[in-house]
Amino acid sequence: MQKLVIKGGHPLQGSVEAGGAKNAALPLMCASLLTSDEVVLRRIPALRDIRTTKQLLLQLGAQLDDFTPGMLRIKAREIADHTAPYELVKTMRASVMVLGPLLAREGKADVSLPGGCAIGARPIDQHLKGLAAMGAKIELDQGYIRARVKRLQGVDFTFDLVTVTGTENLILASALARGTTVLRNCAAEPEVVELAHVLNRMGAGVEGAGTDTVVIEGRESLGGAAHEIMPDRIEAGTYLMAGAITRGDVRVVGCESSHLNALLEKLDDAGLTVEADDDGVRVVSNGKIRSRNVETNPYPGFATDFQAQYMALMALGDSECGITENVFENRFMHAPELVRMGADIRISGRCARVIGVQTLSGAHVQATDLRASASLVLAGLAAEGITEIHRIYHLERGYERMPEKLSALGADIRRAKDDIV
Repeated sequence: MQKLVIKGGHPLQGSVEAGGAKNAALPLMCASLLTSDEVVLRRIPALRDIRTTKQLLLQLGAQLDDFTPGMLRIKAREIADHTAPYELVKTMRASVMVLGPLLAREGKADVSLPGGCAIGARPIDQHLKGLAAMGAKIELDQGYIRARVKRLQGVDFTFDLVTVTGTENLILASALARGTTVLRNCAAEPEVVELAHVLNRMGAGVEGAGTDTVVIEGRESLGGAAHEIMPDRIEAGTYLMAGAITRGDVRVVGCESSHLNALLEKLDDAGLTVEADDDGVRVVSNGKIRSRNVETNPYPGFATDFQAQYMALMALGDSECGITENVFENRFMHAPELVRMGADIRISGRCARVIGVQTLSGAHVQATDLRASASLVLAGLAAEGITEIHRIYHLERGYERMPEKLSALGADIRRAKDDIV
């Protein structure tokens, strides 16, 4: 086990490059199961979740070539196994996205109920309701989803709530279904748009991605494709907030500013200077952080994946503000750890009241999920003294070489052996 040791108080300065988006790469890796042809993905981030998905694809019979850093060649000539086992699925909720492709191509799938970050129930009932509407017979047996169908049928289906992985899973399933599928109340995230774009390059007929209604014309088969993964908007926003909380000047290159509009508007409102161009985004601090309310909402609203980092930023605000979590019901687990560092945060249900303090102090803290980990890193960068962050395996699920990237910006941060389990 490792921990991060951070000596705070160093304003971050300079440029950092956004890596490939994990949340775009994972569904595209699952999409490779829809074809016997080769799918080539570039700008693949070196993350724990990516490694887990590679193991899952190998388990299902795909051939993988990942000898070139950042490039992954996948060829699922045959599906040799239809089981996504608990041992692989337990750590990563996105693994449920093999369910749609397996059903679409093979007509059967046995997928363990997924795990991942403990930030709320995040039920997959919308995935199962949609697949059942398409004709699949689904049973839950000893912790597994066991699904069977002769061939999925096109359907007009409305999600009860907006779900990113649910939207992606049903788009994947519909690509080889018979007839036309209409999905309503869909997620509009850029990663959904990217999935649809690549599927269309493989020969699929997906229209409307990025809106609340997506129409898919099912095909008899799909071919291969080559694609470069989009930049990670959550990683980019995290580094921008790292610059802001340390009263620094940070530019993230290689990111798409339009994917960050909600965050950039909030940072501008909080008193940061925000500059965006075709090559990236720069955030410059004037030494003061204005406290500003925020509510998380599905895209294009303020992303729930930014909420924890924004709370760390607001902990050093000039007054007080409210943060409302509308997406997940249990995503304030980082708040008690920030309080250990001197933050003044009061939680009531889905709302947090953050009263800004002059300084944060280094402390021993434990990460509870991926984005909570990032918020503690940001707090540690700004705090006086030494912060030690335990259970950083959460962080390594979604941030590639974060300590190295922050060090290049001037942070005093290092990995160390952790004797605390």
